[in-house]
Amino acid sequence: MIEFRPDELKWEAVLAEIRRRIKSGEYKVGHPIPGEPRMAEEFGVARGTARKVIKALLESGEIYTVLGKGTFVADPETGGPPQRDESDE
Repeated sequence: MIEFRPDELKWEAVLAEIRRRIKSGEYKVGHPIPGEPRMAEEFGVARGTARKVIKALLESGEIYTVLGKGTFVADPETGGPPQRDESDE
């Protein structure tokens, strides 16, 4: 759980923390981020707040969803799944 300052909106604080985790590599490209229920529990916020964070990240292209699978960190260049490199095979 993070500590919220009285002068900040909770969803903006959670958004900043998720972005920090993506930038630091804690959440890697192609790997899942917490869904609404887990995010709400981890940060001590309502599911609606978690939904707002996920929506903002989707709109900015920082994450993408796969129906029935979850929400994942997007490739910063494409805004979608990581690009496969043929030389990796």
